[in-house]
Amino acid sequence: MAEDRLVMAFESSADETSVAIVKNGHEIVSLETATQIKSHQRFGGIVPEVASRHHIEQVTVLADAALTDAGMTYDDLTAIAVTQGPGLVGALLIGVTAAKTIAWAHQLPLVPVIHLAGHISAANFVEPIQYPALALMVSGGHTELVLMRSEYEYLVIGDTRDDAAGECYDKVGRTMGLQYPSGKTLDEMAHRGTPTYDLPRAMLHEDNFDFSFSGLKSAVINLMHNAEQRGEQVNLDNLAASFQDAVVEVLVTKTQRALTEYPVKSFIVAGGVAANQGLRDGLTEMMQHFPKTRFIPVPIALAGDNGAMIGAAGDIAYRHGKRADLTLNANPALEFDYLDD
Repeated sequence: MAEDRLVMAFESSADETSVAIVKNGHEIVSLETATQIKSHQRFGGIVPEVASRHHIEQVTVLADAALTDAGMTYDDLTAIAVTQGPGLVGALLIGVTAAKTIAWAHQLPLVPVIHLAGHISAANFVEPIQYPALALMVSGGHTELVLMRSEYEYLVIGDTRDDAAGECYDKVGRTMGLQYPSGKTLDEMAHRGTPTYDLPRAMLHEDNFDFSFSGLKSAVINLMHNAEQRGEQVNLDNLAASFQDAVVEVLVTKTQRALTEYPVKSFIVAGGVAANQGLRDGLTEMMQHFPKTRFIPVPIALAGDNGAMIGAAGDIAYRHGKRADLTLNANPALEFDYLDD
């Protein structure tokens, strides 16, 4: 019987410090996460220097806690995985430095992970991804459709030309006076409201899989400012419903078109915005057109940044022979390849 693979994984790309131990790529043995939301709320977004300082304070504490929770020592581990990028360079460097130090001190293989692969690989905690597969990756920094013809092959077939969907949610929320991060609040408001405002659906009918949300964001901001200048009252629940309807329609329509062109065995929705109930409902309804494809929404508890997802992706990378040495550096611009490249 093959020996279990135990990967300790570090995630520090933005404002969550997280360390996990993952067994065989699909079982969370331990997961420790320190959130920084309250530290960034008063600024209305992530302050990179503040994020880095918090990571420094937490990363070794969480590594020790992950081992304690698992009842293990470093001698039990198979490898160390870490987010190399994309993300905030200062924040990434803390995780990379911690991972390199531990790998060197305990003579363990060091496995670099693309952050986005982590989000997608979290689907393996629900059920094994079957290939070929397609993922809709929706977060604060990314909105893209990723084709995986086989394991450890990630090819972008469409992405956003400007703002990511999650970024759009936060900017619209700020305009509406909501506290950062505002995605969950907007989703709740949308379910209370009615989509009565006419908002744009950019690139909806274009013959590609790309997205654009900057115009939608600007339309909401202009609507709010114009109403304020005229002394008119905006129904914020209805505006939230109208905004979310526009986002979900574009995401669902483009995804349906991609699934039609690229028949796959598994379809995954991943990233922070994957926790949005409106999007989940829209995709669930859409999947009725694809009965032969397994729909795997990443669990809401694992949709945001966390070490477990990096452990899942790290296990895949480890099995495919991906290794780094002590020259490994953070890469804030690290991305998947594009299908046409």
